[in-house]
Amino acid sequence: MNTENVVKQLRVLWRTEKIIADIRLRHLLIGFGLRAFAALIAAFGLLMLELAAYFALAEIWSAILAAAILGVVNFAIAALLFAISARSPSGRELELANEINGASIEALQIEARAMQAQFSGALHHPLNSLVPFLVPLITIIIRSLRKPAAEPQAAAAEPK
Repeated sequence: MNTENVVKQLRVLWRTEKIIADIRLRHLLIGFGLRAFAALIAAFGLLMLELAAYFALAEIWSAILAAAILGVVNFAIAALLFAISARSPSGRELELANEINGASIEALQIEARAMQAQFSGALHHPLNSLVPFLVPLITIIIRSLRKPAAEPQAAAAEPK
């Protein structure tokens, strides 16, 4: 287990999650904007159809046909914008970010398994896990025991 690898993989995971969220948010905002614009055009289409109904009652054919055609065109534009806004984000950025995200999660799982194996090995054979720590600890203890004996002699040699 290497903590540097864990930290590095967590950073990669964080960055890819941020990129994926940014791409999805951008897609949602564009889709919402197009849907709002399509709804506005549909409202204008409805107004044109109402205007056409008014002209149908006021005059019989010439103004009616123009308003009805404008209303149908507005509805067609609104339907086209709804269709464009409903498509899914298919970009290389999202695929790459998902691939890196998956690799990072896989690397974190490998590190977690290694840590679990090391921990379970330490439980089964506690002396084997203590040996790497005992050697430096013994050398530190031996050095600390030698230093106090050397310091009083140096202090006695110095004139006051």
